[in-house]
Amino acid sequence: MPKMKTNKSAAKRFRVTGTGKVRRYKANKSHILTKKTAKRKRHLRAATLVSGADMGRIKKMLGL
Repeated sequence: MPKMKTNKSAAKRFRVTGTGKVRRYKANKSHILTKKTAKRKRHLRAATLVSGADMGRIKKMLGL
């Protein structure tokens, strides 16, 4: 049976933590930043975890 391929676009966007959860960065931090408040941009900096509903799909794309 052939090896399972990793989805490369997903591999660049997600990282797996030591406990097996998937970490992601928040959207809306790439452009049109002038109209966004400093507080909003500061909160977008922090990484967060993928929701449980999406965890299975993301792990499958990462080949886990």
